[in-house]
Amino acid sequence: MRLNSSIKEVKGIGDKTAGLFLKINIETIRDLISYFPRTYVQFPEIKRPDEVVEGETAAVIGQIRQTPIVKRVRSMQITVTSIVGMGKRLELVWFRLPYIKNSLHPGENYVFYGKVQHKNGRFVMEQPAIYTPEKYEAMEHLLLPVYTLPKGLSNQLMLKAERSVLEEEHLFRDYLPTELREKHQLCEYNYAIKQIHFPDDMETLIEARKRLVFDELFLFILNLQYQKEKKEKEKNQFSFQSDDFVEQLIEKLPYKLTNAQLRALSEVRADMRSDYVMQRLIQGDVGSGKTIIAFLAMADTAHNGCQSAIMAPTEVLARQHYESFQSMCEIFGLDFPVILITGSMTAKQKKLAYQEILDHPDALIIGTHALIQEKVIYQNLALVITDEQHRFGVKQREIFSEKGTKPHILVMSATPIPRTLAIILYGDLDISVVDEVPAKRLPIKNCVVDTRYRPKAYQFIEKEVAAGHQAYVICPLVEESENMEAENVTDYAKRLKEELPDTIEIGLLHGQMKSAQKNDVMERFAANEIQVLVSTTVVEVGVNVPNATVMMIENAEHFGLAQLHQLRGRVGRGDAQSYCIMVNCSNSKESQKRLDILNQSNDGFKIASEDLKLRGPGDFFGIRQSGEMQFALADIYQDAYIMQRASEEVADILGKDPELSSEDHKNLKDYLELFLADQRNKLNL
Repeated sequence: MRLNSSIKEVKGIGDKTAGLFLKINIETIRDLISYFPRTYVQFPEIKRPDEVVEGETAAVIGQIRQTPIVKRVRSMQITVTSIVGMGKRLELVWFRLPYIKNSLHPGENYVFYGKVQHKNGRFVMEQPAIYTPEKYEAMEHLLLPVYTLPKGLSNQLMLKAERSVLEEEHLFRDYLPTELREKHQLCEYNYAIKQIHFPDDMETLIEARKRLVFDELFLFILNLQYQKEKKEKEKNQFSFQSDDFVEQLIEKLPYKLTNAQLRALSEVRADMRSDYVMQRLIQGDVGSGKTIIAFLAMADTAHNGCQSAIMAPTEVLARQHYESFQSMCEIFGLDFPVILITGSMTAKQKKLAYQEILDHPDALIIGTHALIQEKVIYQNLALVITDEQHRFGVKQREIFSEKGTKPHILVMSATPIPRTLAIILYGDLDISVVDEVPAKRLPIKNCVVDTRYRPKAYQFIEKEVAAGHQAYVICPLVEESENMEAENVTDYAKRLKEELPDTIEIGLLHGQMKSAQKNDVMERFAANEIQVLVSTTVVEVGVNVPNATVMMIENAEHFGLAQLHQLRGRVGRGDAQSYCIMVNCSNSKESQKRLDILNQSNDGFKIASEDLKLRGPGDFFGIRQSGEMQFALADIYQDAYIMQRASEEVADILGKDPELSSEDHKNLKDYLELFLADQRNKLNL
């Protein structure tokens, strides 16, 4: 079995199951073993029926006294039996599993594993797994991996597939030099892969994670620096005059730019007039006003007779930029053409847009990935602006830059990262920080509440909608999952329809919907045809709706602080007071402590800094961050120390061997090429 073989080579995986794996981007054996567990379950110690507590996931031992009964309710068969301990009964129920009856023999002891519920005055365990006491005791101290999976793909099937592949002795050549591994006490790569899926104990799991996190950060930084070393500083081939055109536009604005906006714009304009091509990142908190900087830079480019292009992460946002930029051109009395290109446009619309680009060398061009994927021929493209929504943006920028005569590159990011980490992560870019929020923006009012507050929250949303405003409700899951106890958008939207008046239109949005469906929902929400949008985190970079004033986040404890801050940034974009309600469904003191940071501050950079202080080696699994920092395992806050070490090693290796041409680095160079090919794949380029 080869790493690039189809997963259909794994026993038990046919066309139908392969289709389910494809939903989580698993096509090959390499994809399968690189899909890491979300968390791990350690089987609890065995209890008696009288020791169970409502809501816990427990392992309960008991003797079957009589043969289970199979009842038929409507068209469904239900198998029922019970066990008793110290006078306390635990009822066991299985739906649509009549054959369970034959595997439970009266007089024998079994261990039943599942969630304990209290229904109609009885303790009940539904669909419990069944073990003999001996088999359960053998598993009791194992860490069982739990994966994030789509509907139809069970955790059991995933475990079976991973086990069958990982039985092979050596799947990978370790590309890290032995000396480097020994220096940082990193385990061998094959060992790490096997232990991350099926750890012997917590110690080996920590060891495996450390190695794989180092790899992720090391390869990411190596790629940045290697590409930078290979490229000489490009000469600026565009001649921009230094007049007061932009200053005149700023004077006409109906509001004052902040000092941070003026500083960033000044740095951008200076770069575009320097001897070398600009490579700059504008790192600005949500709502800090980065879009107006982009517009003014593009207007400056058009004034100098050149084209500029901005790539937005979604079609809806691209259309909003298009309408906003057209409006600003009218306000300022500018006759520069504003052109839109998106993937969903018809062939005729695209053809007209391509012709407009050829006809107007001073156009402001706005679009999505279509700007680099479609057959666009630019005329004198001098400035490219990208929304750095994920970590593969480096490759996007390169492809975009090939569309013109080495245009200036400006990257915008709303992910708050402490400057020390930003310098490592954006090693190929100069950094401008927009760390002030425009004065007209009212600070968002925050509250962290428990589940008892939900009825009040729904009443509050109803009141805001009655006042003409809109609301978001965010859930972590698309649909109910056997692997994670959390709210899902599918069931939540149905429940909310029962809680709120019929006059309120409720919309549903998640990442598994087709692009056209997502665009339609987001456009209807932007037009206030939908008043309450129940969504997953797909709204993070989605759309600008100044009319939305409430952000309610369910299971807030499941999200990273930076991600929660990004979600909160979807509201507070208009003149009205906005609110963020974070529902904490956990009893953990740590969760409360983390969420209190958000409760007390709206400053993304301060939140990032506090997040960095709060996390430590004890926070083993970390909290997945959003946007461009979404690594498979690594967490830029929790793993800041490892990132620093990886950065130092990259500098050392490239300092001695910038081409990675020595025998010691042959495996490393091969693996880096594989890493880059994987990036291109993920971008469909």
